[in-house]
Amino acid sequence: MTKVIAVANQKGGVGKTTTSVNLAASLAVAERRTLLIDIDPQANASSGVGVEGGGRPVTIYEILLRFHDARAGIVSTEIPSLHVIPSTINLVGAEYELIEVERREHLLRTALSDIRSDFEYIVIDCPPSLGLLTINSLAAADTVLIPVQCEYFALEGLGKLLNTINLVRKHFNPGLDIEGVLLTMYDMRLRLSKQVADEVRRHFGAKVFDTVIHRNVRLSEAPSFGKPVILYDAMSVGSQNYIDLAQEIMQRNGDPAATVDARRAGEAPAAGRGAAPSGSQAGEG
Repeated sequence: MTKVIAVANQKGGVGKTTTSVNLAASLAVAERRTLLIDIDPQANASSGVGVEGGGRPVTIYEILLRFHDARAGIVSTEIPSLHVIPSTINLVGAEYELIEVERREHLLRTALSDIRSDFEYIVIDCPPSLGLLTINSLAAADTVLIPVQCEYFALEGLGKLLNTINLVRKHFNPGLDIEGVLLTMYDMRLRLSKQVADEVRRHFGAKVFDTVIHRNVRLSEAPSFGKPVILYDAMSVGSQNYIDLAQEIMQRNGDPAATVDARRAGEAPAAGRGAAPSGSQAGEG
């Protein structure tokens, strides 16, 4: 059974892409066949796993515009069980190019129908907006994961996101649920972080993950090396936080959580799990 999780928050700087990349990597290290879809024109999730969309013949842009099917855009990464469909700056104009397309809100859902069964988890990194690209992601997803930073105005704008989720439920995807609210950028030295965490828990209750993502230098450095933090520094606090998040999500979904040995992140997966789907560009990225 495949689980499609959209990571969304229209507010920038909340750790959305960091969460998409490192959650996907941690699920893959747990030997779950995982696909990361970068649908943000900034393409930071793509570069965060060592894949550059620019110059590639097939990215999420070509897939949404129906020039190619989704399988043609799948690229392998350093982690054997992790694959990515990269983004490109060309995606900036997609919302205008798709405005006249019939059922334009369902383009991603339709594209994923052929490859969904190849993966156990699909993680979608949404852009920091509530436009057509995010609507497509929510329409294609089973659940939405909402990162919230432990800083001033943490809940600012979340009302709009929740309204958008409700509209998507009503018109495009009745089964869409909230996977959880993730507290990010938590600094245990600051009283503010604890106050914000308490406020978020008051608003969302049991929907808030037990796992909290702490501020961590290694987590911030990893993208500049084109690596998830689990490959950059497997023993860092940031790496352990995202391993904990992956295990919590697996447990919430009735998937027996494997014990993840971060030090083995780059090793080949056990036989029968994590093999590259047919049609993927093995060895690239």
